[in-house]
Amino acid sequence: MRGALYIDGFNLYHAVDDLGVPHYKWCNFWKLAELISKGQARSITRVVFCTAYFKGDHGKRVRHEALVNAQAIVGVETKLGHTTTEPMKCKRHSCGHRWDQPREKETDINLSLSLFADACDDVFDVAFLLTADTDQAATISFFRNRFPDKRIVNVIPPGRMPSQHLANLAHGKIRMTANHLDTCALPEMVAKDGFKTIYRPAEYAPPPGWVHPDDRP
Repeated sequence: MRGALYIDGFNLYHAVDDLGVPHYKWCNFWKLAELISKGQARSITRVVFCTAYFKGDHGKRVRHEALVNAQAIVGVETKLGHTTTEPMKCKRHSCGHRWDQPREKETDINLSLSLFADACDDVFDVAFLLTADTDQAATISFFRNRFPDKRIVNVIPPGRMPSQHLANLAHGKIRMTANHLDTCALPEMVAKDGFKTIYRPAEYAPPPGWVHPDDRP
């Protein structure tokens, strides 16, 4: 069985951010696909990471670009959407505070289209859809009707409650844990011939005494 992983980038990011362990964000998504697919796929043929760059915070943009470039080195394809801002106002009458709330656009569509395009091209036998977004219920339902000979499994981001709606539609579900992220950590330096060497952002450094999975006994 050939497997492929499709990642809702913002859904995963916010789940990982809530864990409060910065080095979990420096994750090898190809290795993650191999780990979570054990027992359901014999090989991974494709990993797609759907995300978008936010404007306004240079440091976050630099870290985000480093992650995207590191993923390219390990074989992950990134599909970039875009972001907009929505004017917001505090609901308390005495406050009056206004701000621009960033909103991501196109990532959910890119996720669905990547899944369907690869199914049409017979890239995989089983798809792993990493999201807790119930809007993707339509994606799973359409997929099952259109590709009855293929399977789709919902992968739930760490720390998130599984959606019963998604679970009922998918062929199965997998709950990600912090251990998945720790086991799939990228090295401090990610390098490959033909690519620019990428270094882990300082903000994603592991705690003192942490040992990379490749160096553990």
